[in-house]
Amino acid sequence: MTHAADLPDWAAWIVALLLLFGAGITLIGSIGLLRLRGFYQRAHAPTLGTTLGTAFIVAASMLCFSLLQMRPLLHEVLILGFVTITTPVTLMLLVRAALFRDTAEGRIDDVRQRAKRKPRKEDQR
Repeated sequence: MTHAADLPDWAAWIVALLLLFGAGITLIGSIGLLRLRGFYQRAHAPTLGTTLGTAFIVAASMLCFSLLQMRPLLHEVLILGFVTITTPVTLMLLVRAALFRDTAEGRIDDVRQRAKRKPRKEDQR
């Protein structure tokens, strides 16, 4: 078996569901990037969406190609490992750089006050 048409029906359904879950979670993270107000809030949503979405997509890929080639294929684990390690580290570095910049420019009190205030009606659109 080397073509996707040779994949058993039960496996095709599982692969399709895993791909849809992964794409949906990644989409939710991207929407969170657009909807949230400040930089510190915006940095969090895509990080979770990318990591969890990639996990589902990698699981679908591993299942599909392991069944098609009739042997376990684990090289996708490297992809998952790199994404899982680099995404949170990148988030941490970006947030620390922004915090350093805000502190140096004296805007850190403004950031704290905006985080504590209740959202206004125009912010909820």
